[in-house]
Amino acid sequence: MVRRKRKTIIKENLQGQRYLKEICFSYIIFSTLVIANALPPVIRVGAIFTDDERESSIESAFKYAIYRINKEKTLLPNTQLVYDIEYVPRDDSFRTTKKVCSQLETGVQAIFGPTDALLASHVQSICEAYDIPHIEGRIDLEYNSKEFSVNLYPSHTLLTLAYRDIMVYLNWTKVAIIYEEDYGLFNLMHSSTEAKAEMYIRQASPDSYRQVLRAIRQKEIYKIIVDTNPSHIKTFFRSILQLQMNDHRYHYMFTTFDLETYDLEDFRYNSVNITAFRLVDVDSKRYLEVINQMQKLQHNGLEIINGIPYIQTESALMFDSVYAFATGLHFLNLDNRQNLYIKNLSCTSDQTWNDGISLYNQINAAITDGLTGNVNFVEGRRNIFKLDILKLKQEKIQKVGYWQPDGGVNISDPTAFYDSNIANITLVVMTREERPYVMVKEDKNLTGNIRFEGFCIDLLKAIATQVGFQYKIELVPDNMYGVYIPETNSWNGIVQELMERRADLAVASMTINYARESVIDFTKPFMNLGIGILFKISDRAQTKFFSFIAPFAIEIWFYIAFGYIFVSISIWIVARLSPIEWVNSKPPCSMACDHILREIQKVNGFDEQLELINKQKMSNNDEIYLSTYCKIKNSTNYVEYDDTTCDHGTLPLPLPNDVNEEDSDDNTVDLVRIQNNFTLKNSFWFAIGALMQQGSDLYPRATSTRIVGGCWFFFCLIIISSYTANLAAFLTVERMISPIESASDLAEQTEISYGTLEGGSTMTFFRDSKIGIYQKMWRYMENRKTTVFVKTYDDGIKRVMEGSYAFLMESTMLDYAVQRDCNLTQIGGLLDSKGYGIATPKGSPWRDKISLAILELQEKGIIQILYDKWWKNTGDVCNRDDKSKESKANALGVENIGGVFVVLLCGLALAVVVAIFEFCWNSRKNLNTENQSLCSEMAEELRFAMHCHGSKSRHRPRKRNCLKCSSGPTYVPSNISSSNVGVHYNYFN
Repeated sequence: MVRRKRKTIIKENLQGQRYLKEICFSYIIFSTLVIANALPPVIRVGAIFTDDERESSIESAFKYAIYRINKEKTLLPNTQLVYDIEYVPRDDSFRTTKKVCSQLETGVQAIFGPTDALLASHVQSICEAYDIPHIEGRIDLEYNSKEFSVNLYPSHTLLTLAYRDIMVYLNWTKVAIIYEEDYGLFNLMHSSTEAKAEMYIRQASPDSYRQVLRAIRQKEIYKIIVDTNPSHIKTFFRSILQLQMNDHRYHYMFTTFDLETYDLEDFRYNSVNITAFRLVDVDSKRYLEVINQMQKLQHNGLEIINGIPYIQTESALMFDSVYAFATGLHFLNLDNRQNLYIKNLSCTSDQTWNDGISLYNQINAAITDGLTGNVNFVEGRRNIFKLDILKLKQEKIQKVGYWQPDGGVNISDPTAFYDSNIANITLVVMTREERPYVMVKEDKNLTGNIRFEGFCIDLLKAIATQVGFQYKIELVPDNMYGVYIPETNSWNGIVQELMERRADLAVASMTINYARESVIDFTKPFMNLGIGILFKISDRAQTKFFSFIAPFAIEIWFYIAFGYIFVSISIWIVARLSPIEWVNSKPPCSMACDHILREIQKVNGFDEQLELINKQKMSNNDEIYLSTYCKIKNSTNYVEYDDTTCDHGTLPLPLPNDVNEEDSDDNTVDLVRIQNNFTLKNSFWFAIGALMQQGSDLYPRATSTRIVGGCWFFFCLIIISSYTANLAAFLTVERMISPIESASDLAEQTEISYGTLEGGSTMTFFRDSKIGIYQKMWRYMENRKTTVFVKTYDDGIKRVMEGSYAFLMESTMLDYAVQRDCNLTQIGGLLDSKGYGIATPKGSPWRDKISLAILELQEKGIIQILYDKWWKNTGDVCNRDDKSKESKANALGVENIGGVFVVLLCGLALAVVVAIFEFCWNSRKNLNTENQSLCSEMAEELRFAMHCHGSKSRHRPRKRNCLKCSSGPTYVPSNISSSNVGVHYNYFN
């Protein structure tokens, strides 16, 4: 019994455990399903449409987007979207508020619309108060972002930037803006200001369109921006046709994104220009897919344009809005940290939806691929998008480019802005004959345009081919470019022809300036230039009498002169100090002759004759050499000697009967005469001879003097070589010597007259200039207007070639003249900077088209090719040396050859040291007695050296034999009374 009860209890426990496990398993499965799907199975959304939008394409796009999301189940696989649509009268904010509150009470998680700006602001304030995301796709002129508001319409700030960029690209300088009250981009006037365009802003309505357009026509404004309600555009088109403002001169830019949905049949064949932006990306795969599906469903949200289905911008934005909301829900579902709880709200309560902020953040951060391109937001505003640029052509309105906030304008078809419908229009082109721009061919049989040639003619052909027009060239009657005449308050020349509209274009070397721009229009400049001075090169360079000193700077010449004097004195002093430079003043034969005379003097007392002979010798030269004959005549006796050095001679002297050679004593002091060749004047002669590379008959013997001489030779070598090289440079370098170098030099003198082309922009530049130097030049030219102004450039060039005349002309013509005559040159730089442009009447539609053509020709390099053709590749270009005419050799300065002077000074210092050493050594060697001190000997030598003569007599110990003399036969006759006998001496071999 007990055992049976026990089994029963155990069985009941097992059944309870099994039941508990089933409950736990069920709970776990339910919890997993809840976590896997954070979204409720049904989400309700609200939409507000105005009564006029009932069953419209916008409502259809909203319903179709929800249908696709529920059917695809890609974004919301376990959730269905249910919409709650309410219709309200336009401008009825009270009923709109009640409708929104009723939707909040039914538990909507987001509200779409309305498109009306006033109603949308009330809806947005309610959504912001209860944390409900508000999604819209309308234009919002307010710059500040709004909380809980997401707007798919492009940011107003970026749209303003887009219109400014397109105006800059099309070079609009005078613009009219037509806008309607409470609608559109009135702030486009800020774009016009940034684009530096003249603005004419008028507010209009359908009843006043014609009145406003008529006023714009009277002001000759042809660029018009139309910012009106899309529903009124047809009325605006009708007003344009009624006023006949639909020719090629007018260019209309509409702010609507759906311009191609309108009937433009009346504008396709009259050459009017119509441009607009498009937001829908009709080329994307997404767009083509949606269009295909809507066609299959026969959806009424499509427009048929030229047989092609099209979705309007507002409908596309509504479609993308629903997908942006679904994408936000999708990312919120992926975030498992928080679930979305549906909550019914009431406008009578302050309670808000707690999950509204999370859903708004997910929508704001999501990126969606929509019909209008990629959709992403920054603080609820769309900041990344692409706008297609549409242009009306003869076939249809076509895409010609696109605009992006980060890239600006990108034109894929630049020819779209060249009117292709004007090929049959013939324009009158006014010009002026001027080489090489416009020239008349020599063939008199030619007629029409073919009789002209030149740079401007080729440029006109290229522009006409690019833009697409025909032309007829005519020469201006008065052959003037055009200048304002204050006396008559009128213009002349080409400017007058354009102002009176007798010409459509002016293609010539016509300068763009302020005065002309105020009465006519100019295209972009096709050539940049400035004012230069044309002058004639001197026939020969002006030479100076002392031009040979030009290779060295003036201070170098002073240094050379100082070096010459210093070296000369130095070598004189060194030579005086050096004992080696002191040598006997006579050769050996002359010394023998003196010795004989002294012996005769002792015997016969011929003191007076000997003194007379010595004086005669000294008067002839400081250096005494017996080179021919030494003869003293006597009535009874003579001495004959024969020597190979002194040749042969006789000395008729009375001799004693007995002469004893042993009579001399070693201690006997003989009078010895020595000399120094480097006297002061000889030292200067030695230095100048070396400097002039001519040499002299002097040569140094001592080491010290040779060091001085060697350094001086080296100095002279460098100096002469440098001088020769730089002198050659001065003689061979081609230099332009001109009396004027700039405009200021021209204004400060009166010998050279100067002038400009009469009636040209250069004359106007000087006349209107506020710079003092140019005002002075203008006063000079105005006082001499009959002689300094010329009619044509050729006349001015001829005046320059005649001499004493400078022609102020434009740099392009100056370059043309200089390259064809090597006797002409440009003086100084350019006085200003300006450009040549093609002139048109004020407000002409051709200006912008031709400007775009010029820019394209410049980018392709065609204008540069034409310039080279007419300036450089013609056969009359002179062969000018490539070397610059203004080059000039630089004089050598101390920094170039200063090292030579250093070497010279070092040599002089070394020579002085060596000379002192030689002086001391020789003084010690020449001590006469043992009692004599070295100092006394040095003092005696120094006193002797300081004499300013080349030779002096000094006492030396008498030598037994003559130096450098060899003993020879001596013959003494026994009978001195005979006239034919005597003594014969032969001292040398």
